[in-house]
Amino acid sequence: MKTPREDPPGRGRASTPSGLPLKPFYPTARPPDAPGEFPFTRGIHSDMYRNRLWTFRQYAGFGSVRSTNERFRYLLSQGQSGLSVAFDLPTQIGYDSDDPIALGEVGKVGVPISSTQDVTDLFEGIPLDLVSVSMTINSTAAMLIAFLVTAMKRGGGIPAKLRGTVQNDMLKEFISRRTHRFPVKHSMRLVMDIFEYCQTELPHWNPISVSGYHMREAGSTAVDEVAFTIANAIEYVEAARSRGLSVQEVTRSISFFWNAHNHLFEEVAKFRAARRIWARVVRDRFKVQDPECSKMRFHAQTGGSTLTYDEPENNAVRVTVQALAAVLGGVQSLHTNGIDEAIGLPSETAARVALRTQQILAHESGIADVADPLGGSALVESLTDELEQRALEVMGRIEAMGGALAAVLEGYQESAIEEEAYRHQRAVETRERVVVGVNYFRAETGARLVAQKVPPELERERIETVRKRKRARSSAQVAALRSDLRADVTAGKNAVECLVRSAGGDLTIGEMASTLAEVFGEHVE
Repeated sequence: MKTPREDPPGRGRASTPSGLPLKPFYPTARPPDAPGEFPFTRGIHSDMYRNRLWTFRQYAGFGSVRSTNERFRYLLSQGQSGLSVAFDLPTQIGYDSDDPIALGEVGKVGVPISSTQDVTDLFEGIPLDLVSVSMTINSTAAMLIAFLVTAMKRGGGIPAKLRGTVQNDMLKEFISRRTHRFPVKHSMRLVMDIFEYCQTELPHWNPISVSGYHMREAGSTAVDEVAFTIANAIEYVEAARSRGLSVQEVTRSISFFWNAHNHLFEEVAKFRAARRIWARVVRDRFKVQDPECSKMRFHAQTGGSTLTYDEPENNAVRVTVQALAAVLGGVQSLHTNGIDEAIGLPSETAARVALRTQQILAHESGIADVADPLGGSALVESLTDELEQRALEVMGRIEAMGGALAAVLEGYQESAIEEEAYRHQRAVETRERVVVGVNYFRAETGARLVAQKVPPELERERIETVRKRKRARSSAQVAALRSDLRADVTAGKNAVECLVRSAGGDLTIGEMASTLAEVFGEHVE
């Protein structure tokens, strides 16, 4: 006999998931400024999407270089307008596919990249001077840039025409994501080397995407996501200023990466508040008067941690709400998750539906027809003000510690995230927080996700490919290249320039990373 359906107790909420108070109703409000005007609360362009939509940038990478290239081409043929590369864990930390430590992880959560040839094959048939590329890579970001630049040169292209972004946000790695290889001090040096290299060699390339996404995935509130991310951005700009780089050029080229979660109005307010805070930081703290440098340009991805294994079809609704929040909040590029991303990268069908979600929002919903359509909503304006005030308070505490880097070394951000993650999980388990299809409204039977699997033979083929390429090189040349890299980096030369020379000589990512580790050491928790 079926048990009666049990509904959640009480419907009204007194606060958002991040604790922002909610009134039963709000009087009419007046928005503080117009879209395209400082401090850009309502968007960085006056007409936002009326003349140009945000970039549809679906994240992809799985199994092999060839299959990832096929997925890229498929998504472009279906209307995607920018590429976003997912790398496997060995690549992210700096190990070749044939390294024993990589066994079992090759191609599992992204594409395996060990060499310039891999990057050449990855983008075969894709015009990199026309299609922008985002690379979610941090510890080994300098190496991937070196491979990309070398591949462009070998193909007869001009590297200066490359358009895209490398994540290169090491502070958040030490806070929440943990794909670090080198100690904090040396990791920051590599970040600055990338800044410097891009200023001179890659004028259309964003040298960093300061990421709140992964901190939110780890469990932070929306307030802390904004505060921690902008505090990190301040740390990077201060480091660039100490390096002697142009602060105006640095602030012009910085981009951001935010999470989009389920509470529609809190998320819209979050994007608006973050944009306003950053605009004032650039103008008032760094004394940069060019308003173009004060515009927060950001990519967003719908919240992977909100997706559920149970009743996965419900994830399509969650993703739609989250994408709606990102667009209403003024996003510049967007990834929408597939319904199966609770357990892995999406299948082709799930990826297509995720892309179609963006296309339907863009072309059928009407939300792209007007800049900041929620501007003037008393609720949204109130939440924007409240979230901004709370984020500034957290940023003040970080500043009092000596800045984001000092706070990272004290474990401040990590502890705050862990505590909030615990509170959230406890609220789900005690059913204080509703997750439809999980702790309420759960079907007795329902669909279950089947994860994509990398066939064991694919990993074996990949390992043999890497070994074959290594055997084709001169061992004396490899030793000489590693010796030169070690000497140049020890002497303080720009690591990206050194790595471009190494990539030209066909050093692998594992050889580059282990050589840098001989100079820098490796991070120990």
